[in-house]
Amino acid sequence: MGKNKHARFAENETFSLLFQPKHDTVLKNDFLLKGKWRSDFFKNENPIVLELGCGKGEYAINLAQRFPNKNFIGIDIKGARLWRGVKTATETNMPNVAFIRTRIDFIESFFAANEVDEIWITFPDPQIKYARRRLTSKMFLNRYAKFLKSDGCIHLKTDSQLLHEYTKALALHNNLSLFEANNDIYGSGRADELLSIKTHYEQLFLAENMPITYCCFSLGDKTIFEEPEFDEKPFK
Repeated sequence: MGKNKHARFAENETFSLLFQPKHDTVLKNDFLLKGKWRSDFFKNENPIVLELGCGKGEYAINLAQRFPNKNFIGIDIKGARLWRGVKTATETNMPNVAFIRTRIDFIESFFAANEVDEIWITFPDPQIKYARRRLTSKMFLNRYAKFLKSDGCIHLKTDSQLLHEYTKALALHNNLSLFEANNDIYGSGRADELLSIKTHYEQLFLAENMPITYCCFSLGDKTIFEEPEFDEKPFK
């Protein structure tokens, strides 16, 4: 492990905006702020927006700056990456941002029913070989449905055409409200003020002239989801 990682991990321990519960703790018990993020942490009744697999927290930070009347929580397992977002939010005294270092698999332990208003999933691992591990698979949608409001949007922004098409197929197969599916937001001119926020990985993909895709959909009142019949061969 590099010297910088050690220093970042040590500094992470000092940040009040970063929560790092032990895996076995959240695996067996609910996190102490579950159902209480508004009352006990943010101290307001504003909407809560998650950024899953947030990396350095670029989306959480940028959205929080643009929407001071919303609360944003970035979630990732990589502490060295999270350090950048947490440090920026701490140094600029951002009152509407928090971060959690944990696996997305444990997310049900952190949020209560109807506690979350919106989800952003930005450039996740497309899990080419393991569809069930994709952050938009039925397994994860089943989890999100336990805390996302019925009219809450899920935004997926990715360079992976496979993940984009898979997610679109899953939404249609489950009769979800698919508000938008764009397979090249910059080429089509769709990249507005929100969609043009660039993460570290997005900048790398754009440098290679890879198209960036976007999906937006809602789960409605559904709580159980099915995998679609989806031919992945054209995207491998």
